[in-house]
Amino acid sequence: MKVTNFFAGLGAGLIAGAVTAILSTPKSGEELRTSIKSSGSEWKESMNELKARINELKESINHLTEESKTQVPEAVDGLKASLQSWQEGTAPAKEHLQLEIKAIQNSIEQLQASISKDKGEEEKKDKPTKIDPKKAENKDDSETA
Repeated sequence: MKVTNFFAGLGAGLIAGAVTAILSTPKSGEELRTSIKSSGSEWKESMNELKARINELKESINHLTEESKTQVPEAVDGLKASLQSWQEGTAPAKEHLQLEIKAIQNSIEQLQASISKDKGEEEKKDKPTKIDPKKAENKDDSETA
């Protein structure tokens, strides 16, 4: 629905309502004519004020539209530039962090290898060794001699 159609209907309805109210009151002819003249002039003033407000609203909307056409692209460009400079500024830190993460991963792998190696040696120590009785006798003989 167009705004102009809406306001035209609103104005017609207000005028019809006013005319009905004026004509349905019990007044003398002279009072009725005076009342109609004053109501007519009041309605003209009201309609002129309404038109002026509508024109102000239209101008305001046009002004905001024009401002937004220039300011929104500028703001978008500014945000893009800020994002680009932030990415460029954080790139060295990002590379440094990636190198640190690789170093930490290598250290973890070395620790895991060291732990598994230590576990393997402990398991060998914990296993009972088989003693050859012949070697044990030879060892005892060499100790007594």
